[in-house]
Amino acid sequence: MLTLLDGVSLNRRHVLPDGAQLAYEVLGSVHLGHPTPIVLVGGASSVAGDWERLSTVVSQSRPVLVYDHRGIGNSTYSTSQKTDIITIETMARDLIDLIKSLEWTEVILCGFSMGGVITQQLLLLPFHPSHPMPLPFRVTHVLLTGTMATPIEVPALGTKSRPEGKLTDQQKYDIVREGVEMSFDPEWVEALENKERLAWWIKRMVVNRPARTIVRQHQAVTSFYFGDLHKYFPSIPVLIIHGTADEIVPLTAGQAILKKIPWARMVQIGDKPGQIPSGKFGHHWWEYFDVKVWEDVIENFVSQGGKYVKAKL
Repeated sequence: MLTLLDGVSLNRRHVLPDGAQLAYEVLGSVHLGHPTPIVLVGGASSVAGDWERLSTVVSQSRPVLVYDHRGIGNSTYSTSQKTDIITIETMARDLIDLIKSLEWTEVILCGFSMGGVITQQLLLLPFHPSHPMPLPFRVTHVLLTGTMATPIEVPALGTKSRPEGKLTDQQKYDIVREGVEMSFDPEWVEALENKERLAWWIKRMVVNRPARTIVRQHQAVTSFYFGDLHKYFPSIPVLIIHGTADEIVPLTAGQAILKKIPWARMVQIGDKPGQIPSGKFGHHWWEYFDVKVWEDVIENFVSQGGKYVKAKL
């Protein structure tokens, strides 16, 4: 059993064709068969347990797949030398193989940051110019959150100078704190009610996140290239979640997706189910507002078939 800091466990491993292993868990498995499972695709440096606040709630009504990308968290590289090539495409192919192993016929994809790029790549792989890969399952709905459709210069989280030699716990804490705070916004970071949660995030970030993997992920998310493949993007409902206070991926990157996927819609602002109270939130969007707000966003989007009206943030 592979235990995470928050008490959630990744009990399962999937062996990929090259021997690498993906650690994963299906939360809410009691609901398998109906409704459609949702796959939470994490961003750079993320691990499955980071979704805990959202996944715990959503899994009360539908199956939720959480997993660690290759080479991070409880997932492994294919060899002890850990020289695997990590690109957006390889991570998308890893995810396809994982979902295929579960024998699911349809899924909802929710991609966050780098995970949103992986999600787009997955849906475009059937049209890959040299190595097309048909999907062995149907994607019914897509949520693209805090992400982009073309590369931007994403800041490398935790950019403070790294001391020489083995780091103490305090040094690790100091290095990651900068990056964690960028994932939110100054107002959220300074709020007394968020201090405990901020400390939870910082504590998590110093465990099971190898620097070599994070560097490769950062290179992947700043060098991918879709060309004009979005013209083949499947005509399925797409919801964009992107905050005005995102300091990692600017809101303009999320808005640009609307040009690539014209039928995509921004989450609405309002006080009705499926809407959010404000567009001001940081990169880790699910840490803002009552988590029930986000559950309603997901469930309303899925149940309404993505029939959203464009809204300005």
